[in-house]
Amino acid sequence: MKSAPLPSPPRPAIVAVEMGYGHLRPAHALAELLGGSVLEADRPPLADAAEQRTWARTRRAFETLTRLSQRRVVGPALSPLLAAITAIPPLDDRDRTRATWPVHLVERLAARGLGRGLVDHLRTTGAPLLTTFFVPALVADRARDLPDATTIGCVVTDSDINRVWVPPQPRATRIRYFAPSTRVVDRLVSYGVPAERITLTGFPLPHALLGGPSLDAAKANLRRRLARLDGAGAFRRRCGDEVARRLGPLPPADGPPRLAFAVGGAGAQAELADRFIPSLAPLVRAGRLHLRLIAGVRREVAARFSRAVDAAGLGAHVGGAVEILHTGDVASYFRAFNAALADTDVLWTKPSELVFFGALGLALVLAPPVGEHERMNAGWALEHGAALRQHAPKAAAGWLAGWLADGTLAETAWRAFRALPQQGLYDIAARFSSSAAPSR
Repeated sequence: MKSAPLPSPPRPAIVAVEMGYGHLRPAHALAELLGGSVLEADRPPLADAAEQRTWARTRRAFETLTRLSQRRVVGPALSPLLAAITAIPPLDDRDRTRATWPVHLVERLAARGLGRGLVDHLRTTGAPLLTTFFVPALVADRARDLPDATTIGCVVTDSDINRVWVPPQPRATRIRYFAPSTRVVDRLVSYGVPAERITLTGFPLPHALLGGPSLDAAKANLRRRLARLDGAGAFRRRCGDEVARRLGPLPPADGPPRLAFAVGGAGAQAELADRFIPSLAPLVRAGRLHLRLIAGVRREVAARFSRAVDAAGLGAHVGGAVEILHTGDVASYFRAFNAALADTDVLWTKPSELVFFGALGLALVLAPPVGEHERMNAGWALEHGAALRQHAPKAAAGWLAGWLADGTLAETAWRAFRALPQQGLYDIAARFSSSAAPSR
């Protein structure tokens, strides 16, 4: 007699929080691959009015602090406060398992009802949880009305993390952590998480930019990218044989290099555009550079970029050699961003979660970090040879032109492609689906 077929497991609840783009971006990549949509823990249907107010206060405070920390007048006074909030201790032999005050704060908020809507959703649907933010994972882990077998997956979104990602009693946690770097693996172990609950996967990059585990899309984009970045042939003289073995022959360049400047969800560092666009304007007018300014969903940032473009005399080039990318909602922004990145050669941005996108073969130019986690991200990318630090924005044309002429940007893109993990999306999907599958 044939056994009855196993019931299809419910789709995972893929949960993020709108704290900038860093937690939403990987959640959307996972949802696209696994099916379903992204649920936001701070919005309906998971959050009622009281929860929404709590999340909104937290988000406003952090975004305000992030933006003000970049201002020339008040920034020096506020930057130490931001660093203290996001502090990551040295990785040494000290006992780091003890809960810190942010961990206790999350516990208090959860005891008062934060995350109750999420727990109700998981209990009612029986869905496993896959989240890209620590609070939903911690709330689900402490919920006593969820079955012990409930799968709780937490995708870490930075190259190093604060103790707040781990519950007060780490050795008893049900959370399965997916780590983007070996540093995060070591960090989680130092915080007391059992090693068997940690998997090194890499960061979940968008499927559209990868093209599957064989990286067909990433390789095709990289061939075109290297051709545009190496107009003088300096990079090919050094690395041409290796590139040909890995990618095949490079095509002729199909235009000038494409530079994209992207700000984070809080709009921090948008003022850099006022300083570098005048320097780049002659290159754009001469057809030697394509400039893409990525404002995300913030209308005020798009307006600022537009004013800076006009002030530099480039208004007539908008829609051609100059683009301003702005959309009205996060989902459409991520789709537009991914499409733009397929045709981008140099990504100039602060060292947010976007450092992991260097794995696509992008040349990363890093603006100053905002917060301790971004300082760690910058160090991680630089240690792997996958990024360059920005020089003076007012002289951007000079140092960018120099890096193009001597093949530095092409070599940075190539090193990033070879050195950084690329299979995170597929590895997380496979491992999470396996752990969440029902057993006989």
